[in-house]
Amino acid sequence: MASEVLYRNSTVNKELSDVLVTHLKGVGRMFYIHSPEETLYEKPEDVPNFFRQSFPYFIIFMIIEHIVLRLEGKKGIRLNDGVTSISHGIFQECGRLIWRGAESYLYTWIYSNYRMVDLPWDNTLTWYAAALGVDFCYYWMHRACHEVHILWAQHQVHHTSEDFNMGVGIRQSVLQGWCGFAFYLPLALAIPPAQFVMHHQFSYLYMFWIHTEAIKSLGPLEYILNTPSHHRVHHGSNKYCLDVNYGGVLIIWDRLFGTFRPETDKIEIVYGLIYNQPSFNPFYLQIFYTGYVIEKFRSFENWEHKIKAIVWGPSWQPGTARLGDDDLKEDIESREKYDVTLPTWCNGYIVVHYAVVFYGFFELASRYMGMTPLSVLIFVFYVMASLTVIGMLFDNSRYAPVLEVLRCSALAFLTRSISSPTPVTTLLQIFYVASAMFWCLNTMKLLEIKRTKLE
Repeated sequence: MASEVLYRNSTVNKELSDVLVTHLKGVGRMFYIHSPEETLYEKPEDVPNFFRQSFPYFIIFMIIEHIVLRLEGKKGIRLNDGVTSISHGIFQECGRLIWRGAESYLYTWIYSNYRMVDLPWDNTLTWYAAALGVDFCYYWMHRACHEVHILWAQHQVHHTSEDFNMGVGIRQSVLQGWCGFAFYLPLALAIPPAQFVMHHQFSYLYMFWIHTEAIKSLGPLEYILNTPSHHRVHHGSNKYCLDVNYGGVLIIWDRLFGTFRPETDKIEIVYGLIYNQPSFNPFYLQIFYTGYVIEKFRSFENWEHKIKAIVWGPSWQPGTARLGDDDLKEDIESREKYDVTLPTWCNGYIVVHYAVVFYGFFELASRYMGMTPLSVLIFVFYVMASLTVIGMLFDNSRYAPVLEVLRCSALAFLTRSISSPTPVTTLLQIFYVASAMFWCLNTMKLLEIKRTKLE
């Protein structure tokens, strides 16, 4: 009997130890701390989706950051802005569920047919070469996304927040992967595809935590690494912040190619776009700038100007340099942040529904490979539509209540139709029916959300 107890205790201790080690490795990945020997993969399909696995760490880091900022007497992460950032991250992941890695197929094809050297996939030197190569290519990809108008139309999503916190690190365009993949193709001449796929994820995980005002300086590491200080400058709308500090993990590329600019305490950085869009609607923020590019293209009659309106810089105008005239660029020195104050009950409602959508997304992500493409498309539409309506609720849009009635009614019907009755599905049906009735009362003016600006 005693031996059974000891065996049971040792088993429990081992399981706890394994869980602890797993989480420590997960946290380490956020800082590019990895064991090369444990992250050597032969095929791209063998590489785990580290980015998706890290969403719990994203949330935990954001909560810790919020607490630290509050202790420093700052406002911390705003609920509406933070949720919008997470929604953009889910948008990007929904895109990946649909693409199913298609954007990396060309890389694999080039490597299979035209590679110039055979670097062993299970060698640590290959691991380090891949890390350096991916970061070098990221610099040029990132720089192009700021200097080519049509690429900026997608990348600008990342810059739409007027705050600078870790949530911004996952605020990405659903098409970002397609916009940037070409810049990594030269690596296919030498770097195995699995190493590329893995380090591409690692670099984005590292860049998550450098989006913060809670860390002032990393001392000597500022000379080598991209840090919160360097990246704060990159996200500013002030003129001195424009078109600088493009590095991903390393800042040495900016120092080498003349795009580095240090942070100064003489100027308060104003975050967001130069011409910011007042909205928490993730779908609108994903697409609005593409409409502007099309509008600019159509405004010219000369085909040379039309093409330049797409491939030259965002500030370009006829008669100016490729990136526009610096003297004509607006210098943002201060501005009031867009915000909408909702009643506590409305924020609570949004948080509960957001949690359900969040859980639904991860259920989809864990099962999508066994689903038909049409089924995946339908569930992706549900997730993205739900996040869009939630964003409209944060904006207190006049269309939000009606759309929420339709969304909840449709989900109540689908929950009843596609699954056999269980206590969970019954609760979900009641939940969605009650929510639909709630917003029906709102549309009939029996309940009203009051919209006020924060001072």
